[in-house]
Amino acid sequence: MKLHWTVGKMAKITGGVLQSNTPDTPVTSIVTDSRVVSKGDCFVALKGEHFDASEFIPQVLEKGASVVIAPKGYSVPAHTSASFILVKDTLKALQALAKSHRQNSTLKVVAITGSNGKSTTKQMMRAICSVEGETVANVGNLNNQFGVPFSLLEIQPKHRFGVFELGASHPGDIDETASLTMPNVAIITNVGPSHLEFFHDLETVYKTKIEIAKHLLPNGTLVYNADDKFLSQLDTEFQGKHISFGFGERADLRILETENFAFTYKGEAYLFDVKLERHDKLNAAAACAAALALKLPVDHMKQGLAAFTPMPMRLERISKGNTNFILDCYNANPASMQNALAILGKSKKHPRIAVLGDMKELGPSSKEYHRLVARQILDNGVNYVFLAGPEMKYAYERLQDVTGLYIWYGKKPAEWIEDLKKLLHQKGGTCLIKASHSMNFETIFKEI
Repeated sequence: MKLHWTVGKMAKITGGVLQSNTPDTPVTSIVTDSRVVSKGDCFVALKGEHFDASEFIPQVLEKGASVVIAPKGYSVPAHTSASFILVKDTLKALQALAKSHRQNSTLKVVAITGSNGKSTTKQMMRAICSVEGETVANVGNLNNQFGVPFSLLEIQPKHRFGVFELGASHPGDIDETASLTMPNVAIITNVGPSHLEFFHDLETVYKTKIEIAKHLLPNGTLVYNADDKFLSQLDTEFQGKHISFGFGERADLRILETENFAFTYKGEAYLFDVKLERHDKLNAAAACAAALALKLPVDHMKQGLAAFTPMPMRLERISKGNTNFILDCYNANPASMQNALAILGKSKKHPRIAVLGDMKELGPSSKEYHRLVARQILDNGVNYVFLAGPEMKYAYERLQDVTGLYIWYGKKPAEWIEDLKKLLHQKGGTCLIKASHSMNFETIFKEI
């Protein structure tokens, strides 16, 4: 992060009250973690559900922070040389700074949301844009109301493109973060049952995802999945520029049922020398549709997809011993669980082993969706099943009497980890490890 602000300018952007004897003090970096503050940093004292960073202001002053953005009412020390900006809401102040930084940039921005595939689409889009010029994107999972501002603050004059994924756990989340990114192109990958504990139903998920469209810059383009039953409504509901993608005939960019990725667009066929799973063909189609909206050359799409590297723990393929692992521990919801089991079901290296943990934040629908996992396990020819977590008990109840299926269940993986190790040592095969991130199933892979 290399910013070029003064304390006085930051106070103006945030609408805060400046307490400083040196308003021309330059600011080049902003941090919110008191543990990593260095001399000259600006520290933003954020307040979350379980923390209040104002408690750490004395420590950051000792470390040499030159500027502190604190909530109004904070008692500024009488003899500090640091500048203070007192604001009504420190998160809103951080977001205002990020939005100002974005507004004063010249890069083209692609913003991506959806229930599944955001990160993969982001990585593909980033790879395509990087062929054309310097590209900045979210690091890791910095895709919420805290992370997106920090991602935007990484924008530098050298960047020609920005690719940012926007996550949502509650209604209004996309409205909040999309207003900061102000995209030239907005992608919606799909609408599915994720975070239903807070959204309650798919219609609310849909309404939240399409909030991204109203923040498109003038003459911006909306890219969406025409195969999705909710998003297909945009064919008639969205009046702006758009490119739909999918396998169906109604898609503007239509994916072909070929071994290598290929699609047609406006009567012309585009062939790529890459093999992708069906779900990744949708992600690649979304990225290519956005690239077309940005008028990037087809050769850059081909080079980008060829260079694309999946993110860790997102259907990551790793071989260890005699076992091929599919590691997908970053997140889990009903759609991604169904997809992962379908990929396991296509594996030719037997036996097929499913190591599954709870899908979180499904609210009252959790029991139903976990019971459905049992059906998907059977439909995909899984031979051995290891389940853990209070919600996966519902899948276990449906499977425990199935003839020919070997199944283990425990509240925690520790109850069957030794049996899993023995099985993998003796038989190898293909092993899917999948659960919501809070289940920490990546530790299972480390123990094997």
